[in-house]
Amino acid sequence: MAEPVGRARRTLSRAPLALVVVVGLPLLVLLGAGPTPPALDAARLSTTAGAPGGHEVLALGDSVPSGYACDCAPFPVTYGARLGARTGGQVTVDNEAVDGSDTADLIDELGTLALQEAVRRSDIVLLTIGANDFGDHLDDVVGGGCTAGEGDCVADELATLGQNLDTVLDTIRSLRAGRPTTVLVTGYWNVFEDGEVGLDAYGADGLDNARTLTCRANAVISAAVTAAGAQYVDLFGPFQDAGRDITSLIADDGDHPDAAGHDVIAGALLAAGTPRLG
Repeated sequence: MAEPVGRARRTLSRAPLALVVVVGLPLLVLLGAGPTPPALDAARLSTTAGAPGGHEVLALGDSVPSGYACDCAPFPVTYGARLGARTGGQVTVDNEAVDGSDTADLIDELGTLALQEAVRRSDIVLLTIGANDFGDHLDDVVGGGCTAGEGDCVADELATLGQNLDTVLDTIRSLRAGRPTTVLVTGYWNVFEDGEVGLDAYGADGLDNARTLTCRANAVISAAVTAAGAQYVDLFGPFQDAGRDITSLIADDGDHPDAAGHDVIAGALLAAGTPRLG
């Protein structure tokens, strides 16, 4: 399979337009960008509705929060709408996720003035990143040649994942400068393809190997997030242990969430509440 990587590894401009959503009572959406579902693909919509005491939500990461491969509203939009409905306040969602990003890319992105300013004005940060850190090892992983212990082919990547997440979370904390901030960081259901597509591509054993790596990556993400005082949000359980075929939660590419999957992610984030870093 050509470029068999998780999370749509692609070469893109480093300055994508942001999807900005304003949620009042009801939902209000947008200010442009890709990949945006046709129903939301208007140049601008605005509103004067909304109550005081709202939130500024910033979504960072890879093609999962960006909404790649789903002709639907990505989970940051749904999360913002539900948060606005729950609180009765206005919620603005700025989606700065970039398809194909890994943790090193996100560190670079956080070095730009535009993204630094976005972090400074956002009291809730949603983050999904890390799957693309393992793209070079897909064949080794699903083939069973990459296990914990001596000769572990992803040991360096796992260590770098933790270190880079430390840097990302430290940067967010620094930019927020002590202001109360909620940082919700998700894990993954699979860092590679899953469902019928994954089974056809890797076989049952290969799919199990991919899920094993996913659990190892999630453990690293969770440890870094917890150490930083942020909130880890598990997605492996809601996707893999929901008593249903995971194929119903992912797009035709077998890799990214479909509308139902984005709904599950938004629900998991909302259930995590809004704990504050400071």
